[in-house]
Order: sequence, then structure tokens, then C-alpha cells
Amino acid sequence: MSYIKIRIYNSIFEDMEHIKIISAEETIVVRHPVLREGKPVDSCVFAGDELETTVHLGYFQSDNLLGVVTLLEKNFDTYQGNGIQLRGMAVMPNQQGKGIGGKLVVQAEQAMQKKNAAYIWMNARLIAVPFYEKLGYQTVSSLFDIPLVGPHYTMLKKLAKLEDI
Repeated sequence: MSYIKIRIYNSIFEDMEHIKIISAEETIVVRHPVLREGKPVDSCVFAGDELETTVHLGYFQSDNLLGVVTLLEKNFDTYQGNGIQLRGMAVMPNQQGKGIGGKLVVQAEQAMQKKNAAYIWMNARLIAVPFYEKLGYQTVSSLFDIPLVGPHYTMLKKLAKLEDI
């Protein structure tokens, strides 16, 4: 990512106390124990991680990375407008239930609104569905299985246009 793009992205996220833009490589330290425990580390590298348009966010406390989320420019199905896929959402097990994941998602939504995204979607693990529902996401698919990972639903939330807020 070029210096100018990093500065633009950092200006989008400048109001975040604990949330910073991180590299794809930095996400692995949280993704692996949370999303791919017991599997090879390279299973934590996702398609699109290295695209210039992909944004990785990390939640820090005292320089310790506790949570991560990845935002990939990708449309879902037949939905109109600029879509963003949320991927690799993970919070360290000993930090779950403290609001870190919610803060990451809310800040990601606000940043993507500034980039004129129409909606955010994800393939949510069955266990995570209630978490996303509390944040306003709706299930838009039948239950399906991702091999070696488990059951998922696709969930989606339409974002308000900034001028409508």
C-alpha cells in the first residue's frame, strides 16, 4: 500500500482510541488461536488479504493486539452498491465478552460509510450469529457448511448514507 493511501486510510480511522490499521501478517497472531486453532498457520491467510483495497484493523490495549477484523471490497450476490465483506473477525479468547469485537465492527462500519459502502456482509459462524444480530445484521442465507471450519450463515447490514445520518 502506498504512503498516500496509508495516510488516507489513517485519516478515516484517526478518531479510534484503540483501533489501528495493521498488516495482513499482524492479523495472524489473533486469527490463528481463535479461528484456526490446531490447524496450520497458513490456513489463517485469506484470499484478498494482500489487496491494496483491503483494510485490516486491530484492537490494541497497552500495545497488545487483542482483536482483528478484515474488510474486503467485494459485493454479495445481487445486492446493489459497493459491498464490503467482513472477514477474519477474531478476539483473543481471554478478552471475549468485553466489547472489543463490537467496537471493531462499529468502527469498521463507520469507516466504510466514509468510503461510500452500501452494505457490509459476512459468512458468520453459527456461534457468532447472535453477536452480529445485536449489531443490526440480518441472516440472508440458509445454513451452509464451510469444510474444516463449520456451519455458517451469510449475514448483511445495509449502511446509511452519510448525508442521511
